Amino acid sequence: MIFHPLDTTMQPPVRLNNPFYYEPDALCRLAIAQLAAYLRGDKEQTFAKDAVDANFQAEIAQGKMFGVVIVRKDGKLGYIAGYSGQIVGRSDWPDFVPAVYDYLQPNGYFKTHEAEITNINNRIRDMEQGQDLRDAHRQLEAVKARQEQAVQDFKANHPSGARVGESQEAYIRRRQFENAELHRLRKDYRTQVEQALSTVDELEDTLRRLRQQRRQKSDNLQSWLFRQFRLRNACGEVKDIETIFRDYGEQQGRKMVAPAGSGECCEPKLLQYAFEQGMQPLSMAMFWWGESPKEEVRHHLQCYPACNGKCKPLLWWMLKGMDVAPNPLDDERHQELPVIYEDADICVVCKPAGMLSVPGKSARESVYSLMKAHCPEAEGPLIVHRLDMATSGLMVIAKTWAAYHNLQDQFLRHEVKKRYVARLSHEMETEDGVLSLPLRPDLDDRPRQIVDKLHGKAATTYFQKIDDRHVALYPQTGRTHQLRVHCAHPDGLNNPILGDELYGQRGRRLCLHAEQLTFRHPRSGKNVTFEWKIDFDEE
Repeated sequence: MIFHPLDTTMQPPVRLNNPFYYEPDALCRLAIAQLAAYLRGDKEQTFAKDAVDANFQAEIAQGKMFGVVIVRKDGKLGYIAGYSGQIVGRSDWPDFVPAVYDYLQPNGYFKTHEAEITNINNRIRDMEQGQDLRDAHRQLEAVKARQEQAVQDFKANHPSGARVGESQEAYIRRRQFENAELHRLRKDYRTQVEQALSTVDELEDTLRRLRQQRRQKSDNLQSWLFRQFRLRNACGEVKDIETIFRDYGEQQGRKMVAPAGSGECCEPKLLQYAFEQGMQPLSMAMFWWGESPKEEVRHHLQCYPACNGKCKPLLWWMLKGMDVAPNPLDDERHQELPVIYEDADICVVCKPAGMLSVPGKSARESVYSLMKAHCPEAEGPLIVHRLDMATSGLMVIAKTWAAYHNLQDQFLRHEVKKRYVARLSHEMETEDGVLSLPLRPDLDDRPRQIVDKLHGKAATTYFQKIDDRHVALYPQTGRTHQLRVHCAHPDGLNNPILGDELYGQRGRRLCLHAEQLTFRHPRSGKNVTFEWKIDFDEE
């Protein structure tokens, strides 16, 4: 049995921390320190009997998510450790929990059918890159070109109109003969084109059938794999991943299909092992080791919450029956919404951190719902722009359709000026500059955003140092989480905003505030500026 004892007098928490919103407790930090010593190759490490494998160490240096769960077993306090996916193609490294289902056995069902799909992939690649299909297309185009040229030559050599001294009767007989010759010419080439087209169609039909076969085999294999991943929960119940996602989706009122890789993250692997071995999970933490990916924001030894796309439905099932700390982001608590300016056309409010701009899936309050109650006679959608739930600051509300369209046009034309202030995680060195990192959603972990220079949307931010830990941010575009990613990403400031649970380290609150907003008043046309400063220490 895998179990790493902890020699400590520290007491575990009274209930399991929420894996989607937490700060590692002292026991988790102790476990992470022991595991990190092993991963570094320290000679005095206490995590394992043997030193870390060189190939293992080389691969994780490129970036890997690890996790620990503090457990109690037979009255003893200790921890178990795991990693996401595989390392050097293995899911069974000693001293780490195994995969929920090891599908990498050389002659097993998965590898056998994966080899079939690989073979189809190779055939598709050979056809796409091979000479036969290219030659068939070239032959078809060559026949078409010869046909067109032959018709042009024939018409050039047989111009219309009677020849000098040619009788009407002779002219008619000649034109009938020439038209018949042209018809035979076209028919002959049409036969050649059809033959060349038939060859192309036959090859492309084979390619199409191979692609369909690949897709069907891939879908069937993925479905089979998810049925082998049978996850336990704290009540002792067992369900496969396909069923868990279906049931979770029904609860959410939508159809859900598990994405590839579900069940291979640290969290389900660790909980599965704990339940199978009769261990009581007490607290858990996941941390990144090694280089930061080019797209995602991940920092060495930084702890991160569980992902939403793959883990949320699984942990919804696995943690049933356990006393788990609530996620404050799902809290429906009542909050005040200060109105700092109001007239017949607009309101300017200061949204507190933790409030939604528009209604979400829960019944919690939002700027929209509170303004709807505040302005019952208002027309239109009210909300012209949004702030992230974790961000505080100024928002302008349109009370009429005319004001809404006017303000929306200003935002679309980037004429509205916004100034944010942020407190960073560590001291800032650069005085000012421009950050330009294109962004797109992480499809497996919404609402997290990633940098994607190929498919991302342009995102630009000007920044200006205020003091060692504070920076003013001027977004020129309005992408989701733009300022948070631009601050945290290694190609940005490489300095996460303090309290950023997605891209940095969770704290009391995200220290990001929209403190100034400048726009043209929709009725007077005059520029107006509103400002609401904040002291993060007093929040």
